[in-house]
Amino acid sequence: MPNTRSLVPNDPVSASRRALLGGVAALALLPRGARAQGTKAPPAPAAVPGAPAAAGSARALTAAPGTLRLKPEPAAPTPVWSFDGRATPPVVRIRLGEMARLKVENRTDKPLSLHWHGVRNQNPMDGVGGVTQAPIAPGADFTYAFVPPDAGTFLIRPLVVGGSSEPSGRGLAGALVVEEATPPAVDQDLTLLMQDWRLDDATTLLPFGQPVFAGSSGRLGSLVTLNGVPVPAPITARPGSRLRLRLGNVCNARATRIRFDGVKVYVLAVDGQPTDTFEPLRATLPFPPGTRYDLMLDMPTEAGAKGAITALIGNGIALATLAATDEAAAPPRPPIAKIGDNPLLPAEVKLQNAVRRDITITGGARVDKDKPAAEPVYTGDPSRVWSVNGAPGTAGMAPLFSVKRGHVVVLAIRNETAFPQSLHLHGHVFRLLHPLDDGWEPYWLDTFQLLEGRTARIAFKADNPGRWLISATVLERFDTGLWTLFEVT
Repeated sequence: MPNTRSLVPNDPVSASRRALLGGVAALALLPRGARAQGTKAPPAPAAVPGAPAAAGSARALTAAPGTLRLKPEPAAPTPVWSFDGRATPPVVRIRLGEMARLKVENRTDKPLSLHWHGVRNQNPMDGVGGVTQAPIAPGADFTYAFVPPDAGTFLIRPLVVGGSSEPSGRGLAGALVVEEATPPAVDQDLTLLMQDWRLDDATTLLPFGQPVFAGSSGRLGSLVTLNGVPVPAPITARPGSRLRLRLGNVCNARATRIRFDGVKVYVLAVDGQPTDTFEPLRATLPFPPGTRYDLMLDMPTEAGAKGAITALIGNGIALATLAATDEAAAPPRPPIAKIGDNPLLPAEVKLQNAVRRDITITGGARVDKDKPAAEPVYTGDPSRVWSVNGAPGTAGMAPLFSVKRGHVVVLAIRNETAFPQSLHLHGHVFRLLHPLDDGWEPYWLDTFQLLEGRTARIAFKADNPGRWLISATVLERFDTGLWTLFEVT
């Protein structure tokens, strides 16, 4: 039977916020082995505003009300929003160099726009309603057409200034998979999207817009699904077969760690960008909203062998079970190896003449340090809960800073709130720097989590013209001011 147990007791609104994740930025996946190299960087890609669309009609992606069975009968189905009337979030697959062309039809009663989370996109196609485009009004449509410069696994998330949490919390999410020109040989290539749903005692979604959620840990759900199915979702495979798992977190707010039980997994890519293949430390990975991992594993060769992918929520909740069938084992394959490098990304980020800016995040609910188990309290303006450098993000705001195209930018981001902050850099990817500017973590990122009271520094080459956001991936926080923007000219 699907696991429908409540997650509410683990809601940091009613429990210690320190139960979430550990570490300065919660993304120290490897020992600090990477250092700046002396090789010359290849040229970065140029965005092409207004690039012509490919011939042929766009694929329709219709957002509309529907229902989803989140609890077994006799419980009623839950009213949700979905794409194309399907319970499973859509996975749009294209090959590297092909155009993604989708006509988004909004049949909901709220404005909508779709952010292509992680794509180093053309600015007009980034999908931030109120910044890069006008939101798609109810009954209207908008066609997104762009050629992703990178292969990888990316997310489709609603992102409208002041109105992102509800379409996401009602179920609108998906993935964009850009296949490599020569993908690694696998027996199954599976995209797995984790969502959670905040339900009442029956099967109805609880109301949206509560300031206490926006001011604390966001809208944490009470039931988890994987690809629209209550967990654990079953995955079966021939013994010895090789699986590629594209794991993405499209929850409104749920940050967790994931653990791999009974199988040995290797990380191929983080946030869509390839990395040197490695085994996760203690078989676990941090998993804040917006994060993606490309993983590869070989099933055990014994028939009937089992494994699991577990979210470390409470005592642990299995997201998926892995089971080897009774078939004969697959022939041995070569050892799992890296999928290559992205030649469009620089081999190094030269920090000597970088443009440096400080970013400070403030606001949110108050936490009584003498009563750590007490619920956070927020009494301020419910539409301006958070601030970045003293100002909440608002449509029409001026850029926090402007930089000439091609310059390296180093941002020192300070979290002066009482809660971990999951943050996303639009249009670019970055390196997470070591404290003394003597190197960086050996993977590219576009999303990371910064714990309360900490400072992290990130470096990136500003090679994509336009106005780009630095935004919370907890969507109630985004809706209430936790974002800012910068300009690349």
